[in-house]
Amino acid sequence: MNTPRPRRLKMGAALVALTLVAPAATLLPGCTDLTEETFGVVQPKDFFRTEAEVIAALAPVYANLRATLWAYHNLSQVSSDETIVPTRGSDWADGGRWLSMHRHNWDASLVDLNDAWVASYTGVARANGLLQNIETIDVPGKEVLQAEIRTLRAYYYYQLLDLFGGVPIVGDAPGEYLADPSNPPPSESRQKVYAFVESELVAARAGLPDVAPQFGRMTKGAADAMLANLYINAGVFTKSTGISTTGYNSCASAEGGSTCQKAIDAVDRIIASGRYQLAADWFSNFSPSNENHPEHLFVVQHLAKDPYGMNFQMRYLHYTQLDPGPWNGFSTIAETYNAFPVEDLRKNIFLVGAQTSFETGAPVKDRAGNPLVFTAECGDVNNTSESACVRTAKFRPDAANNDGGNHGNDYAFFRLAEMYLIRAEARNELGQTALAVADVNTIRTRVYDANEPGAPTLAQFLLTPGSFTQATFRDRLLKERLLELIYEAKRRQDLVRFGRYDDPTQYKAQSQPFRVLFPIPQVQRDANPNLTQNPGY
Repeated sequence: MNTPRPRRLKMGAALVALTLVAPAATLLPGCTDLTEETFGVVQPKDFFRTEAEVIAALAPVYANLRATLWAYHNLSQVSSDETIVPTRGSDWADGGRWLSMHRHNWDASLVDLNDAWVASYTGVARANGLLQNIETIDVPGKEVLQAEIRTLRAYYYYQLLDLFGGVPIVGDAPGEYLADPSNPPPSESRQKVYAFVESELVAARAGLPDVAPQFGRMTKGAADAMLANLYINAGVFTKSTGISTTGYNSCASAEGGSTCQKAIDAVDRIIASGRYQLAADWFSNFSPSNENHPEHLFVVQHLAKDPYGMNFQMRYLHYTQLDPGPWNGFSTIAETYNAFPVEDLRKNIFLVGAQTSFETGAPVKDRAGNPLVFTAECGDVNNTSESACVRTAKFRPDAANNDGGNHGNDYAFFRLAEMYLIRAEARNELGQTALAVADVNTIRTRVYDANEPGAPTLAQFLLTPGSFTQATFRDRLLKERLLELIYEAKRRQDLVRFGRYDDPTQYKAQSQPFRVLFPIPQVQRDANPNLTQNPGY
């Protein structure tokens, strides 16, 4: 069986996203229900006359977020200790691609690197094209619209900053919306990309609404969430070199000065707004019915309709657990699964032991006709069995309402719970460890399982402020982020920030320090000689 593949961005020239011109005559698809609807070929001055037309013009910029949930998400997950994609006979072999990603043996030819590059720069290009189209015309709510587009563009650059460090910037100069194909832009320093993302978010935030006109669109809260994340990672993001791979890269160590208080301020604005609440039911964040969730700050919306659905469920479920048959690939290593205490409700996201159908609830079998039993251990990941390894079923399938494996679960890039964790981390770095512990306890309270045999009391389950120093609480925060944010594309970033990304794990030897950044994709360097490769590659 060949490994299934989701739809990918079609590529022409390697610099498709940088040189993409948003013409005056544009096909503009609909937005609010994420379905394709062609309005025809029109001039911008004739098109942007109603709110519906403005929303339709935004659709391609938002829709492209779904593309980032393949390569960006996979690179963030599989290169960490959260996810592994074992080779199961001929399934998921792919020339060793997935195990290379987990073992940190990649090079610049890895296809996922180019997929991530193209997905992000396509988002940049679509944003720039729309900004160019509306620059000289009157548009309903023009200032809000421009802020919304700039925030989206900043997020696409944020992903590039995270994965690749220093990359070309198109759109940082007044009136610049397109790259010159005869003289493609050079790589900028990582510091400059960081500064651009920060300045764009700060400037755009002022023009964003407090409450989105439709759920999923940009708000001040979404911009603040991006800023909080940017600031907590500034000890990494502001450095092209000198990132510690053995020690913690604190927000206090950022080039240009500490960003810890800025992170706290951004989180404080979110919490003080009163517009977001932690859900009493933690699992509701990830359910197929999580649309308009009060904890979500910035989401990728999905519909249970091809090709607008989430396919995480297809990545981890066994071939026999759903119809159409999933891909039986993405798994969790035993040491990560075992890091979850039994009294922590969040451990229930994992599928381990005898398995059932998500359609009928009946026991299911493997392809040899044996009962399907997921084991904690993966065994030999170069040639493991189809039932080996725990599966991370955080985003549950909707057996009754999916279209060919397309599920309707929305995906939150940022949730309120992470904001408490960011504030805790920043507070700890400023010597406010007791306040930091209180932030972590806020999110631990709702995941305590009093019914687990032998469970401690709630008071024992919560962290005790006086039992931590600043240094020991750092270690605890890394674990808390694993427990809360597993499979939300945060772990690679966390391990880099905490100086633990190169550490050996169950299926990975100690890796080289330069791998805290991915290489610039070779196909991009072949097309643009002005790109600078990252050190070590």
